[in-house]
Amino acid sequence: MTPGGTAALIVAAGQGTRSGGTTPKQFATLAGKPMIAHSYAALVAHPGISRVIVAIGPDQEEALASALGDAVHVTGGATRRASVRAGLEALSGDKPDRVLIHDAARPFLTGAVIDRLLAALDTHEGAIPALPVADTLARGAETLGEIVPRDGLYRVQTPQAFRFETILAAHRAWQGEEPTDDAQMLRASGAHVALVEGDMMLEKITYPADFAAAEARHAATMRVRSATGFDVHRLVEGEELWLGGVLVPHDKGLSGHSDADVALHAITDALLGTIAEGDIGTHFPPSDPQWRGADSAQFLEHAASLVAAQGGIIDFIDLTLICEAPKIGPHREAMRARIGALLRLKPNQVSVKATTTERLGFAGRGEGIAAQAIATIRIAGDQA
Repeated sequence: MTPGGTAALIVAAGQGTRSGGTTPKQFATLAGKPMIAHSYAALVAHPGISRVIVAIGPDQEEALASALGDAVHVTGGATRRASVRAGLEALSGDKPDRVLIHDAARPFLTGAVIDRLLAALDTHEGAIPALPVADTLARGAETLGEIVPRDGLYRVQTPQAFRFETILAAHRAWQGEEPTDDAQMLRASGAHVALVEGDMMLEKITYPADFAAAEARHAATMRVRSATGFDVHRLVEGEELWLGGVLVPHDKGLSGHSDADVALHAITDALLGTIAEGDIGTHFPPSDPQWRGADSAQFLEHAASLVAAQGGIIDFIDLTLICEAPKIGPHREAMRARIGALLRLKPNQVSVKATTTERLGFAGRGEGIAAQAIATIRIAGDQA
């Protein structure tokens, strides 16, 4: 890794016992994907952040890989402080200038909050997002006690941002009781911590009811987008026939710079269209020799990663293959399964259909195969 810049550390080492599920809450499904995947995507996509590391619990490597793929990670400790310390020490080999420390249980992180935190670090050793307390506060047990003035009271959120060497030194020197966050450790060392405007979307998820509330908050920000993709390749002798990521037995195959999988190419263009990111040729130029014979699965996964980086959720893929031969029916379910696996979708989120042109045109003459796809996603309203 290159030293300097801004790193982000996601704390995801807990067991989530209060959330009521058997799966640790950071890996439980929320708004269509594992909870941790939301904030991870937001941090990876932000231009001011150069690297992201995740602190996980023992034996959580498989859950992390399922949620994020090949993410950089470190094994945390028995407490939140120990997990943060492990992450900071892992980063210290190639020290960043600044670090954001974020709890995986606050999934809906926006770029605006990150921007405010990074700006505050220009003049402060640390900065945290916070929201003023709006509810009436009171002391009491079984009966109502005195009202606590709420002026000057704030609800503290994450990510919390720090100059790296300052927060690392605070962790190494800490000898007090277990802190609930990192900002109080920095403040105890005598440094000043700035308050920046937080976000209601950053509410922490702790109990079972919090999941439903978070789903509702997230759904209110989402907008539906659909886009189409279309691709055609010639059928030639001496080539393998790949369709929908499946090798289909046939006396001819499709000719193209990659493996010429018209199905995956059409879906890739449809996904790129939903986020206005051009077409497959923009990202993988056919003039570039590195894509000669390439597996089209990597094109599709790249498009899906761009959707995820913008906070999008893929809801449905509808694919139509247009050809006289081969027969698509015997391979339909294998294609659905392969496309679903590449996009992390359930089988009922992928439709594969086939039709002919009644022997009209190039497809009707058996000269090639065409594919048309429609992708439907949900994406945050501020991206729309």
